[in-house]
Order: sequence, then C-alpha cells, then structure tokens
Amino acid sequence: MKLSFSAEDESFRTEVADWLADNLTGEFAKLKFRGGPGDEHSFPEERKRWEQKLAEGGWTCVGWPQEHGGRGCSIEQQVIFFEEYARAGAPGRVGHIGEGLAGPTIIAFGTPAQQAKYLPGILSGSELWCQGYSEPGAGSDLANVKTKARFDTERNKWIINGQKVWTSLAHESDYCFVIARTDPDSVAHKGLGFFLVKMDQPGVEVRPIEQITGTSEFNEVFFDDAECEADDIVGAPGDGWKVAMGLLGFERGVSTLGQQMQFQNELDEVIRVAKANGRDRDPAIRQRIAQAHAELKIMRYNSLRMLSGQSGSDGSLQGEALIYKLFWSTWHRTLGELAIDVCGQEGQLLEAAPYELTRLQSLFLFVRSDTIYGGSNQIQRNIIAERGLEMPREPKWR
Repeated sequence: MKLSFSAEDESFRTEVADWLADNLTGEFAKLKFRGGPGDEHSFPEERKRWEQKLAEGGWTCVGWPQEHGGRGCSIEQQVIFFEEYARAGAPGRVGHIGEGLAGPTIIAFGTPAQQAKYLPGILSGSELWCQGYSEPGAGSDLANVKTKARFDTERNKWIINGQKVWTSLAHESDYCFVIARTDPDSVAHKGLGFFLVKMDQPGVEVRPIEQITGTSEFNEVFFDDAECEADDIVGAPGDGWKVAMGLLGFERGVSTLGQQMQFQNELDEVIRVAKANGRDRDPAIRQRIAQAHAELKIMRYNSLRMLSGQSGSDGSLQGEALIYKLFWSTWHRTLGELAIDVCGQEGQLLEAAPYELTRLQSLFLFVRSDTIYGGSNQIQRNIIAERGLEMPREPKWR
C-alpha cells in the first residue's frame, strides 16, 4: 500500500468536513444516516435536493477530470471525501449511479457529443441514472442477456425490446444505461451494445418489486419498442461487453472507502445497542464484534492496496479487486446476523402499526441480498478462479 496523505490532503479533509458540518443543517439535518441500500425509500425528494446542494458546493464528481467539470481530485483526496462524507452521516446518494458509473463510462468510452449531452446533468445533480444489466434469465450471468436492440433506418433510432430486473432507483431515474443484443444471432458476450436510454417515454414501464423489508428500491423495467437516439450507443454495435466490463471496474473504485465508512457506522450502532442492552457482556458476542472490527480493517487495507496499484482509465480490474465483492458482501451478511443476535428477543418484534423496522432489523433482512446482486458469491468465486488464479473454465479430468 502506497496511499498516504500529505499536509495538503489533510487541509482538504478539513475543508470537506467543515462544509458538511455547515450544510447538513436545516431541512437536511434529518437526512443524517439515512438513505442507501435498504433505506432508499427515506426522504427521496429531500435527498434529490441534497444532490443539487452538493453540486452548488462543487462536491459532486470530485474525481472526474477538470476538463469534464470535476474537481480532478487525486486518489488520496477522493478517499478523503468519501470517508468524511460517511463519517458525517451524510445521506445515501441518489446520484451515485450517474456519478460513479455512467459518468466515468461516458468519459472513458463516449463521444464528445455524448459527454456534452449527459455529463452536465450528472454534475448538477439534476439528472439521475439507473443500471439496466440484470434480466430474469441473466443475473450473475450477464452475457446471457436477451433484451434486443434493432436499428430502424426510417426513424433513425434504435428500438429496444426486453426486460430488466433488480434495477435500483429506476422509479426515480431520468436515464438508464442498457445492455442489449444488437445481433439477434449472437451468443454470450458477442453482439452486445451499450445504450443510453431515456426513461420518461411511452415504451418504458417501471414496476416496483416489494422486498422482505417492505420497501421497493428495486424494480422491473420493461422496454416495449422503447426508442434510443442513433448516436446514444456508447462505442460501436458489438462493443457492449467491453464497455460493460469497464463500467464494473469503476464500480470498485474509491467509493469503496466510503462504503466501508458506512459499514463502520452500522458496526458502531451494533456496539451501541449491545452496550445498552447488556449483550456486550456475552463473551461470544464480544468475540463476534471483535472479529467484525478486524475484518473491516482488512477490507480497508485491501481497498488501499487496490487503489494504490496500477489501474487503467478503462476501468479494468486488478487482481486485488477480484476478491472485493465476495469479501464485503459476506462480511456484511455476517454483520446483519450479529446485529439481530445483539438485539435479542426484541429483534423479533415490532412495536406497533405501521410496523416499521428498526435500523438493525432492516439491516438483517436486506443484507441477505448482498451475496446475490452484482454477481452472486458463487459467480464471484468462479471469476477469482478463472481470472485471478487462471484456472481453466472446464477442468480436464483424467
């Protein structure tokens, strides 16, 4: 790990912390520690306004190059921003898919016209994005997508038909980046396109999926002759897999440190409850808390190793990044189990109608999904074996 913070970086840390302290007030004070996975239903309109407040202060897209409207922050300063953001209890970002995934992908692979069209809305916090990858028959196996895109020469537009599922925040989004098959005879990762699709149009229908937590941050999205402008395909037809894999590399960027600060906030809440109800005196619970603390530190050190290594501008993954999803999702699921055990019998009860879950009850239920979405644990192990250990896909048995 080569990541270290200079005096200039620490001055930047103070600037970030001071701005957050000054602005997480008034109508935004109630947003502290709210939002994010498992809590996306909380204060959606206020969090949209918070995105625009961040933009006014120059705190969106801090890692984007200055020529594209960002601050051009170093890796160290980006780490500081995400850490201080989570430490301040600032709300889960409704613009994170645009800022962290769509924007960097358009910068890396898009045309100047696409960059001029889409980046300003992400920077200003006024346009939100969702991710059109998973389908009913293509979840962890992304190369199995069936959604099709054909080019209509008369309308000079791409026409998209198919279904996406588990689409986070689709009901709040203005745009969706969609993986669709441009060659109907193609199989696996060949013949795919990466499209930038407007959500507010007659050919797009969003249906919320109610989760075990009673909330609906995931959605089904149906494309029925949805239109996409001719020049809103990123790269050429057939380049979709390359662009999609580049995007997944950006997903494992500096925001991982902010994610870990959110995990720390959750662990702190578990410890607070354990101290309040006396469960901290149980040796087994104390050991599990200590293990969660130690593994969270390991997660941080691996992320620092990942961030301080060589990385491509196209989002290509390093070896260290291959294990990240498997590690954090398993850790988070285990934290949820610890949380409900710390709550004891009270964790099995809801006080009264409307029977809203406590923070730790919601954590316990929601983290079951962590080891499934974004590539299940089984798929992650296959990727590690094939790309990290360079094992053959099909073992040759003697």
